[in-house]
Amino acid sequence: MAKKPELDFEGAMDRLEEIVRELEHGDVPLEKAIDLFQQGMKLSQLCGSKLEEVEHKIEMIALEDGELRKKPFGARLEGDNDESL
Repeated sequence: MAKKPELDFEGAMDRLEEIVRELEHGDVPLEKAIDLFQQGMKLSQLCGSKLEEVEHKIEMIALEDGELRKKPFGARLEGDNDESL
């Protein structure tokens, strides 16, 4: 039996939005609502883990004391200020 391909982030978010719309509509039988809720929770966890993966992968390279150093995404460089934003 073939394994289902894993959804990408965008596909999971699209499906999650469909589930939310269906549940918000309000006329879903209880058993189907429970099933949709469970699917939504799994998709939410998938999206959360994918976001964590990306967060760990995104790094900035900054020139500091003449050396290149990796810094976590969002870390400010020395001398940066918010006035230019």
